[in-house]
This record gives sequence, structure tokens and C-alpha cells, in this order.
Amino acid sequence: MKMSSNLVRDCRKHYSGELEKIYGFDEANALIMILLEHYFDINRIKIAMNPELRLSESELLTLHFAVKELLKNRPVQYVIGETEFCGMRFFVNEDVLIPRPETEELVNQLAFNPHPSFRPKRSGVEKSPANISILDIGTGSGCIAISIAKLLKGSVVTAVDISKKALEVAKKNAEANDVNVRFIMDDILNPKNLELIDNQYDIIVSNPPYVCESEKSEMRANVLDYEPSTALFVSDQDPLIFYRKILEFAKKALNPNGEIWFEINEKLGNDMKNLCFEKGFKNVEIIKDFRERDRILKATI
Repeated sequence: MKMSSNLVRDCRKHYSGELEKIYGFDEANALIMILLEHYFDINRIKIAMNPELRLSESELLTLHFAVKELLKNRPVQYVIGETEFCGMRFFVNEDVLIPRPETEELVNQLAFNPHPSFRPKRSGVEKSPANISILDIGTGSGCIAISIAKLLKGSVVTAVDISKKALEVAKKNAEANDVNVRFIMDDILNPKNLELIDNQYDIIVSNPPYVCESEKSEMRANVLDYEPSTALFVSDQDPLIFYRKILEFAKKALNPNGEIWFEINEKLGNDMKNLCFEKGFKNVEIIKDFRERDRILKATI
């Protein structure tokens, strides 16, 4: 390691310079600060207040090997093994997708804009969060199910995924964030688990695979090389396969006036609306994300 010193400010400058070749100046500096804060609890204020702050030899090695992983385009969330979502910490690894801001918007829209029948009325509460039954399909890290369980206190949340390894991560996250979520292993394209198919739900939510194979060329190497492709991509010949199957399942599994919420491919908003109407859903609404892209869909059975 060609380091001028073990001063934190020098280490930061050196490794930011290394990362800048791939990530650019701003992102490289942000990545180094993420590593310093995660591993050593060192932030910009500590560096400014203590310009003589140094890293030990073992700390230098930790930083060095973390930067080596970033230079391979490995996402920083996988390098440090965690990320933030809805104000909570989630463990992540290559078995699960890294939660995105768009998915955070989906959770907030669902949690803070529930169906009118779930809100308090003057004559009482027809459905309160304490007895809303919610199903998350394709839970991955569990970020949607766990966040909803945290935000809608007392709701009964179930989450399903086809991947045993993903469910192991999700269960770990539920425990770490102190929420009770029932996890089920099943394939929503051909569901067989009686725990899943014998229940009725007030809300079904899903962020299924929706990126077309033809869109791979638009994606960065850190996504293509490390995140699970089965959780991301669908065939161009049938890009709505998961939505179609989930809607067919939801038609049987939702209670009357129940809602379905999706994260969707921004390019397929109109196709999704038509599919929902075709499957017998009503009140279909497309909600734009913070980038003004069609990213969230909700509908009522």
C-alpha cells in the first residue's frame, strides 16, 4: 500500500483517488466515508475536529481490502453487509437485491395512504392496522414486509419467496428490527404451500422481477455482476409474467375491497393498467416516484 501516512485524511485522499477512476469524484468520496463510518465510526465531523486522527495497521488492512472489493464493482452494501431502508438497518448479501429508494416510496405510499376502509370512522374502526392482513410476494431481504410491519403496528404480515437463502436473510432482518413476520417458501408462479394459498389478505404487495433482458445494456456492472439476476430480470417475450400470476392469485386471495400494490417497470405502466382491468381489478392508479417516473401501481379487487 503506497500510503503517505496512516492519518485518516491521507487515507481518505489516497483511496478516494483509487476509486475515482471507476466511480467519479463525488461517489468515490462518498464511498470512502461510508467505509470509514461503518468500520471505524469515523465521520466528517470527527476528521475535521481531529486532523491527527490515525488508523491502526489492522484498520488500514480492513479499509484496503474493502476498497479492493469496490474496485471490482462490488456494491458497497454487499461489502459492508448492510444498508438502510425506511430508517432501519437491513443485512444484505448476494442472495438478495439491494433495496432501492423507489421501493421505499412504495412502502411509504402503502403505509400512509391505506384503503379508506382501513381508516378510523366516526362509528368506529372497520379495519385498523391491528387486524390488517398483508402479504408481501417476493420478499427478498424482507425490506417491504418488515418495514410495513414496523409502520403499521399490529398488522399481520406474511412474506413469501422462492429462495431459501433469501428467506434466511429476511428472517435475520425481522429479528434484528424486532418485528413479527411469517415467512413462507413457495413459487408464486405455481404456489402450492397451503399456508400461503389457504389464507385471505386485505393487502398484497409485490416488487417482482420486472427488468427486461434487453435493458441489461443500460445497467451498471455492480448490478449485473453481483445482484441475483432471477430477482431482477424477465424475458422480453413475457415481461408481465409475474404480475399476471400475482393478479390471478390476488383475485382469489384478497378480501372484498382488498388492495394490491406493485412496484413496476416505468416503461410498462399502460400495459400494467390494462392487465389489471383485464383481471377484474378496479380503481387502478399509477403513482410517480421522486424522479417523476411511473413506478408504483395500486388497484382494488
